[in-house]
Amino acid sequence: MKGPLFYSKILLFGEYGIIKDSKGLSIPYNFYKGALQISDQPTEKQQQSNHNLGRLATHIEKLMQDDVDFPRFDIETLKVDVDSGMYFDSSIPQGYGVGSSGALVAAIYDKYAVEKITVLENLTREKLLVLKDIFGKIESFFHGKSSGLDPLNSYLSLPILINSKEDIESADIPSQQQSGSGAVFLLDSGIVGETAPMVNIFMENMKQEGFRNMLKDKFVKYTDLCVDDFLSGDVKGLFGNVKKLSHVVLDNFKPMIPSQFHDLWKKGLDTGDYYLKLCGSGGGGYILGFTEDLEKAQDSLKDYKLEVVYNF
Repeated sequence: MKGPLFYSKILLFGEYGIIKDSKGLSIPYNFYKGALQISDQPTEKQQQSNHNLGRLATHIEKLMQDDVDFPRFDIETLKVDVDSGMYFDSSIPQGYGVGSSGALVAAIYDKYAVEKITVLENLTREKLLVLKDIFGKIESFFHGKSSGLDPLNSYLSLPILINSKEDIESADIPSQQQSGSGAVFLLDSGIVGETAPMVNIFMENMKQEGFRNMLKDKFVKYTDLCVDDFLSGDVKGLFGNVKKLSHVVLDNFKPMIPSQFHDLWKKGLDTGDYYLKLCGSGGGGYILGFTEDLEKAQDSLKDYKLEVVYNF
């Protein structure tokens, strides 16, 4: 891949909770990446990407017309490049919860925003919120509603700590212990997930008082504790809270967990070999796993493909 590269991301903690002001922690995942390219002889996949870029350009143009606060983009050049066959060359799997559309939005902003906020300047909280807002409006083209966090992570290529909707900052995460036996891993469900239907189920559930109380008293509580434990390097505390969070998700977010993984999820809780949680909106794609003993987890999950993303 040529040109500026934009990486995938993993939301370690905060899926769904950040809608209700839980903490969140998102880290870049450099295994997958994408870049804008132009091809003389596009494949079918590249033609599809090119078509989507044309529709995205129209969406951005409309945002500029309808929203006085939305920044200026060089739409003319973007359209010329789309007409020339530009596409997003990406290894990031779509529908897997690792930010495929986020990387594309970051690439478009980087190349076509007229007065862009860059990673080289002093990134104040205000600038981060402005970027997040811009990215959310652009990414809404794909999902209907977007927090803007995925493109923000991809654009800055920094860990992002979400304290609340109005309070985000770049974060220092503990350096990895390459020789450590603990790990965060991705488990491939083999199913493509769709964000919009999952978010719709969540929003319907939010109409029920019992679900709202569970979210506040359990889901958000354990999510916040997991973020604090991870950032402070408290591995023992982290695994205790990840177990509780995994339990809450299994009990209350079943539609977001593919049905064939319900038993596997419970097996992890029963044995302590690993704990699973949603990666992004769920419904398929990757499932995020935490283990204190990677060999044990690999043995327990030997029928599945695991990708280690962080070592404790």
